[in-house]
Amino acid sequence: MSANFIFGCVAAYSILLFVITWLTSRNSTNQSYFLGNKSSPWYIIAYGMIGASLSGVTFISVPGWVNQTQFSYLMVVFGYLAGYIVIATVLLPLYYRLNLTSIYSFLEQRFGFWSYQSGASFFIISRVIGASFRMFLVVSVLQHFVFNQWGVPFYATVLIFIALILLYTFEGGIKTIIWTDTLQTTFMLLGVGISVYIISKELGYSFGDLITTIKKSDFSQVIFTDVNDKRFFVKQFLSGMFITITMTGLDQEMMQKNLSCRSLKDAQKNMISFSLVLVLINLLFLSLGVVLYQYAQQKGITLPSNSDELFPTLAIKYLGNFAGIVFIIGLISAAYPSADGALTSLTTSFCVDILGLNKKTEYDEKKKKRIRYIVHFSFAFLLFMVIVLFNNINDQAVVGKLFTVAGYTYGPLLGLYAFGLFTKSDVKDKWVPLVCILSPIICYVLNDHSVQWLNGYKFGFELLILNGIITFIGLLLLRKARVS
Repeated sequence: MSANFIFGCVAAYSILLFVITWLTSRNSTNQSYFLGNKSSPWYIIAYGMIGASLSGVTFISVPGWVNQTQFSYLMVVFGYLAGYIVIATVLLPLYYRLNLTSIYSFLEQRFGFWSYQSGASFFIISRVIGASFRMFLVVSVLQHFVFNQWGVPFYATVLIFIALILLYTFEGGIKTIIWTDTLQTTFMLLGVGISVYIISKELGYSFGDLITTIKKSDFSQVIFTDVNDKRFFVKQFLSGMFITITMTGLDQEMMQKNLSCRSLKDAQKNMISFSLVLVLINLLFLSLGVVLYQYAQQKGITLPSNSDELFPTLAIKYLGNFAGIVFIIGLISAAYPSADGALTSLTTSFCVDILGLNKKTEYDEKKKKRIRYIVHFSFAFLLFMVIVLFNNINDQAVVGKLFTVAGYTYGPLLGLYAFGLFTKSDVKDKWVPLVCILSPIICYVLNDHSVQWLNGYKFGFELLILNGIITFIGLLLLRKARVS
């Protein structure tokens, strides 16, 4: 595929997004930006959240993972399902009862100002790093296959990508994103589904042959019983459950969409239906990984050293123009939801949590909107700078560690909310930030030395649970003495 052709596909898709943006952002207000005027249909949100949850990382990485992790990731996905049930039955009722715009306002009501600022700040740090990492992966693919051929520097490619997201989100916010996510989910699902079909056809597989091949492949093991293995099924399930509770239920980006539903009942229907569909879609991504490796083996193609490069390399270089188009559109469709949602949620959290914009009764609507514009553009610039920094580091292992560190910041949120929901104790609020900082540091050190210190044990996703437990214990130590 030529660079011009790939760029044309991206441009055509982007134009379609801007048409939807124009239709949804007319007469927008701060209320529509933050919560979509609480009028969003639940089934539209549920469908759109598929694309937002999977992101470009899933689209590129999950198919390549089967070579190392096999189908053990399915146990994480089943844990996701359990986590979504907890969100629907515990967290969503809390958020709706308190009528929150930012979910971190709960921490202020429960503990005080510094706990509130800790929760919001940890979300902002994690979302900036996480969203930048996801965008970095996608922009790197576009840079390699398109912009390098034109001599365009990496920073200019990032600038174009950020500018597109900025332009279609700064006015409509969550109201626009809910509808653009729907479009993007459709193209992403078409991308992975058509890719499986094309490769199966190339291999001469019928649908029955495809199912049989996947079941009998060396990659199909789901349950691993070695407790020291990162793929141990109990660890995978529990980790998936708590990843969902923290990275969805305690994440402003994901909850902002749910809070835009007309009612709690609609938000719960959205969460449950979305979670069931997500299981099937992750199975489809893993199945795609099997047929990609089968295709490479049958055609004698040398596998790329980085498993993230497997899908893009085969789709663009070996499977023909149509498969390349499908991949590019699917990739962009997976990338946009995670980027636009991050920019909107970061703006919301900073305006509401840090600046307290919703409490500024002396500000009129026009002044609040002007401040929101400034914050929105500032976060766009920050994301641009972090992505360029990742590229300058020029070490995928280091960048991957930064992404892992960003995940650690959800542990303190898990501990804060667990303590707030399941105890009635008050805490010494001014010391809470110290606990929230120390907990991820302790977890990072434990993870780095677990093999030596814990008789060969290797932490997986369950490190998030430990992070939350350490925070919970720290809050116990900060309990205020009861006044008799």
